[in-house]
Amino acid sequence: QVQLVESGGGLVQPGGSLRLSCAASGIIFSVYTMGWYRQAPGKQRELVATITTTITTSGSTDYARSVKGRFTISRDNAKNTVYLQMNDLKPEDTAIYYCNAVFRGLENYWGQGTQVTVSS
Repeated sequence: QVQLVESGGGLVQPGGSLRLSCAASGIIFSVYTMGWYRQAPGKQRELVATITTTITTSGSTDYARSVKGRFTISRDNAKNTVYLQMNDLKPEDTAIYYCNAVFRGLENYWGQGTQVTVSS
């Protein structure tokens, strides 16, 4: 049974930081491209950041333009965990953040999401 369990969300003031974690089980974590997506109220789910496998690639990263320079995605294959370090948070970053695992477009899994609220 595949599980992606996010943690680390919460309420933070503008300019603050949060670190999200996603612990994976039931998959060979190291071969999956991992990603973070978010969905704000009334909006579609959007890509935040992805990081490729480090087995066949160098673990390259990609970011949405709105978060580039503020967010950093990383992975620890030994812990089957992907992280999203979020700095200089803005109210428009408020959303439910979802962890995603994809393998060659054949397998696609989602976590249950964690709420991030940026407000003073």
